Amino acid sequence: MKFALTGGGTGGHLAIAAALLEAIKAGGDSAIYIGSTSGQDRAWFEDEKDFDARYFLETSGVVNRRYLGKLWALFKIFRAVLKSRKILKNEKVDAVIAVGGYSAAAATFGAYTQHVPFFIHEQNAVMGRLNSMMKPYARSFYSSFDENSPVKDYPVRSLFYETARVRTKVKTILFLGGSQGARFINNLALETASVCRAKGINVIHQCGEADYERVKKAYSDQDIEVELVGFTKELPALIAKADLAVSRAGASTLWELTANGLPALFVPYPYAAGDHQFYNARFLADKGLAWAYRESDSYSRNLISILEIDLSKKSEGLMALSHKDGALSIIESIKGQIDVG
Repeated sequence: MKFALTGGGTGGHLAIAAALLEAIKAGGDSAIYIGSTSGQDRAWFEDEKDFDARYFLETSGVVNRRYLGKLWALFKIFRAVLKSRKILKNEKVDAVIAVGGYSAAAATFGAYTQHVPFFIHEQNAVMGRLNSMMKPYARSFYSSFDENSPVKDYPVRSLFYETARVRTKVKTILFLGGSQGARFINNLALETASVCRAKGINVIHQCGEADYERVKKAYSDQDIEVELVGFTKELPALIAKADLAVSRAGASTLWELTANGLPALFVPYPYAAGDHQFYNARFLADKGLAWAYRESDSYSRNLISILEIDLSKKSEGLMALSHKDGALSIIESIKGQIDVG
């Protein structure tokens, strides 16, 4: 069977695509990728040999654009839809899986107009606009936050399960600023690193390339020794080393930490569409498996109060909540609905 994976723009969407690709290949099937020239799509998949083919079309987001900018973005999507139709036909695709983001628009509309069965995975607790629009026409809709989803397990790459372990006390803390650098989290790390080091806690800080030089100088000025990285593809290894994470609450990051059994203090991005990061974080916090607070001046106190807490119940609860075969279950569910003749 041949799949087309589409969607991206940000690492959260692309992490889902990577997990689904892993499951597709494990089942002996094949896949192509249809994404965008914008965003992180090329960085993730341009050299990914497990795809039979990779297509990057000229598209951009429509939301938050005004007047001529919005019309131009819509025109680019229309043009990309026509290209997607040809790609799906020429590649003889049996099913399209959309993982969200503006990158998914062209192939999703292309599949709908070409009568190719398409399926949607919604990563967040609050549904994105494209997914909301196309959900009524999808063959199936998958979401870990939707009680009616045929598969509720989140698609996470197997390596996060392979290094999973129960954390008990904080020996190493990981600050995740993201690829672009979350300034609030970076500043929180700078404010609390000295306290962490005084308690004998190792500090790992992924601060983003854009903020790397500022953060590096700030640590040097304070004479604080930390493991500092800008952007890295070795994030799973950093997660495996840590006992506590401080992170935004994008869904893929949230479920990767869950799969690894790594408790987290979540700092939801306040300007996320539909405030979805807050609701993502509350999903775990309401179960007593995470901490989540709005950005505020008291955040350092919130973090310092956590450092002496026994983490074992939260860590065990996280590992029990996430199941390794989420991506494989989604692929098997889709295959059961497709007649490839």
